[in-house]
Amino acid sequence: MKHQPTQSPQFFLTAPSPCPYVDGQFERKVFTHLVGDRAPELNDLLTQGGFRRSQNIAYRPACESCRACVSVRILVDEFEPSRNMKRITARNADLIGAEHEAEPSTEQYSLFRTYLDSRHKRGGMSDMTVLDYAMMVEDTHVQTKIIEYRRRGPDSFITGKGEGELIAVALTDRMGDGLSMVYSFFNPELEDRSLGTFMILDHIARARSAGLPHVYLGYWVNGSRKMAYKVRFGPQEHLGPKGWERYDQGSGHP
Repeated sequence: MKHQPTQSPQFFLTAPSPCPYVDGQFERKVFTHLVGDRAPELNDLLTQGGFRRSQNIAYRPACESCRACVSVRILVDEFEPSRNMKRITARNADLIGAEHEAEPSTEQYSLFRTYLDSRHKRGGMSDMTVLDYAMMVEDTHVQTKIIEYRRRGPDSFITGKGEGELIAVALTDRMGDGLSMVYSFFNPELEDRSLGTFMILDHIARARSAGLPHVYLGYWVNGSRKMAYKVRFGPQEHLGPKGWERYDQGSGHP
């Protein structure tokens, strides 16, 4: 009998493994492949349903005894930067982000390795080779861009590009309802610039300029110091049992 390819995605479940965010817990993920002509449409639907993309895989937590991971998206049209965020924007006014096709470079990998060795020595990505990095960037069937941040040059207003050393990089998916920040990294020696915050602020500005209502930040875990920064960008929505609900940082509840 001739096999007919299915139009519906197939989902798989990983085996339990120690959780990197909550001590004593074990994580499991449900995942599917993002390939073919329908990948962009499927990525939109799954991201709105709390999935994240890694290469050609879309995944979300499916832990048996924990619901700590919460999907977060910023409400772009209502976002108002805090005074500190305005200072960070001003501090990085000499930077410009140039958008490129999702193609890796040795310069990107060098900055990526410096970032990992400084910030995530024991993380799951710590042993990534240049080939692993290339796969992270290139292995996509959706609309993915690389944004490279460099200092402004005299002709940046014409070329849309900066000059000099590469300071920060964002790997970003453009979807029908927003931008999804897949991964970002930066020069860890420039700590006073708060480049992680700056890149999120830049993505909010890019989404607003494109008429897109959301910036997706991935998962937030209440109590995790690594992820505490995500709830500073309000107003935002969190995905819960009732769907996307507005989140009030002050109360800690929708």
